[in-house]
Amino acid sequence: MKRIFFTIVILCLAATAAAQSWTSLKMEAETDPEYASAHVVNLLDSTGVRVSESGSGTFTIRRVALVQTPVGALQNRVIKYDYDPLTAFAAFRSVEIYKPDGTVIRIDPDRACDYAAPARSIYWGARQIMIELGRLEPGDVIDYTIDKKGFTYALLGDLPQEDERFVPPMRGEFYDIVPFWVSVPTVSKVYRVIAPKEKKVQFEFYQGECRSSVRFEGDDQIFTFAMSKVMPFEKESNMVDLYDVAPKMMMSSTPTWKEKSLWFHKVNEDYGSFEPFPAAQKKVDELLKGVTDEMERISILTHWVADNMRYSGISMGKGEGYTLHNTEMNFTDRCGVCKDKAALLISMLRMAGFEAYPAMTMAGSRIESIPADHFNHCVAVVKLSDGTYMPLDPTWVPFIRELWSSAEQQQNYLPGLPEGSDLCLTPVSDPMNHYLKIHAKSSLAADGTLSGTLTVMAEGQSDASVRRPFTTGMKNRIRQSLELELLRVSPNARLISYDAGKNPSDYQAGPISLTLKFVIPNYAVAGDGVLICKPLVLTGLYASVRSYTRIDTSEETRLYPFKDACSRYVELKETMTLPKGYRMVQEGRTEVNSTPEVAEFQGSIMQIGNRVEVLQKLSLGKRVYEAEDWPGFREAVNGYWSFALQSYVFEKLGSAPKQK
Repeated sequence: MKRIFFTIVILCLAATAAAQSWTSLKMEAETDPEYASAHVVNLLDSTGVRVSESGSGTFTIRRVALVQTPVGALQNRVIKYDYDPLTAFAAFRSVEIYKPDGTVIRIDPDRACDYAAPARSIYWGARQIMIELGRLEPGDVIDYTIDKKGFTYALLGDLPQEDERFVPPMRGEFYDIVPFWVSVPTVSKVYRVIAPKEKKVQFEFYQGECRSSVRFEGDDQIFTFAMSKVMPFEKESNMVDLYDVAPKMMMSSTPTWKEKSLWFHKVNEDYGSFEPFPAAQKKVDELLKGVTDEMERISILTHWVADNMRYSGISMGKGEGYTLHNTEMNFTDRCGVCKDKAALLISMLRMAGFEAYPAMTMAGSRIESIPADHFNHCVAVVKLSDGTYMPLDPTWVPFIRELWSSAEQQQNYLPGLPEGSDLCLTPVSDPMNHYLKIHAKSSLAADGTLSGTLTVMAEGQSDASVRRPFTTGMKNRIRQSLELELLRVSPNARLISYDAGKNPSDYQAGPISLTLKFVIPNYAVAGDGVLICKPLVLTGLYASVRSYTRIDTSEETRLYPFKDACSRYVELKETMTLPKGYRMVQEGRTEVNSTPEVAEFQGSIMQIGNRVEVLQKLSLGKRVYEAEDWPGFREAVNGYWSFALQSYVFEKLGSAPKQK
């Protein structure tokens, strides 16, 4: 206890020395006009860490905030902090409110509430501490300190001693990932680490600059990182994750990712995560009976796990972090999170004679070269007969015709291999792997009624979206779901019939092809010899599949990389027969030739005889784009909008239009 007490004292002094007194910081905030419009200003945002030999960290977190408006007072009347009791302890040490007249209100930390944190899908016992400050007023300064001990990922295995729960799984190793971006203006932001001198710590500051230093005092090495006048990071629409563009510091005592890979392999093998289980072996033999093709065998097992294991996480004892639950538990319960689905797939692949191993990844952002554990997702890799490893993700491919979701393309992952591995990167998926083709044959009547057939063909990620009513919806609501696509176009739309083949729920049989027969009264605005409407394929049908339509292309330039849901090819084609004697007033043709790796577009609408022919082809080449890709991407998407945003006028003439 003495050691902990003195550590806390040292960290408090260090944080104060590094960040000045908040009185001077308050003066700076009040005299700088750039802070004037903020509801609240953080005068000090300081974190100090004392690292032990075991790798556990003792944290002192201090925040000093100046309330400037009634809105800021309301926003800060309650302070909350999240922690995981499996691996950490957190408590308020002090909470003080300094009034403009010099009065100091000290709030007893024992008034804090400690309760189960709000959760969805994963219920692992995470908690929040919360303390209510009461009525605040502009000019108040809130100064509070939180003591925390532990780490951010769950300990795996038994807990022989109380203090052992604070020791990281990779004993002796320390890492931290420190965002240096802020949500409110901050006068001073400081992060300081005190570690044993013999612990080899590497770090890197990304996407910005800070003041940094390394000092040696006795048996310790002291790392300090500081930034002044940190303003909220200005986001762009569809920007990549803030971790990929905003200032951050990453630190780790693990030398290389290969060492982490070797450890990850060993901890699961030692635990017995993939030991065979008779009932699971019986299911594997049943599923693969008579199947000899390598990829077909892998596909059958991947999709069985993806489709038959429910995603829901509850605390189940051992294996709540890096160690994966064993085969018996996963196969029997058929319930778990990503690591449980990956573990069951690995076990079943091994029982089928494959070499398979777990892998860690970060869904949503990049993993850097500094081996600080930036992971939030677990997948699997299988060794093919040619010696290469193939990633598999049973969590993201339920009822999807892929083995690795292309919503995760261009994503880093680290396999836990017996020979060790460096970071890997999933490749870009060709847009044609995710095509969406909407073809229509329609007839427009003089009273404005549109009728005809609509055929929707899709593959990959697009297939999954179009097929969803048949795979995850209730059977008695399939027709309603399909008709809803038409109702989004017009409230008058009626679905007469549909044809989705013999068994559209069997997604492994081939890409989906769906034909809808429809009629839409009053589809066109009808006047005296005039009809006004859009061809049906230009109205935004299956907009949920076409995520590019939700990207704001009004800005000509971008500062940061951006992302779409998936690479994609979209083809819109329609032959619309006009009433006799009508001609289209405006025709159009657009072609955008960016690079195939970024985006391409071709579009035309013209009249041939009494038919209006519409053709659009849009190819979007990536999921994650660089800022310099924006002009080509924007031009291609705007090519689509140049047709879709306008209505078309059809006039009745004295005779049929001339053939073209």
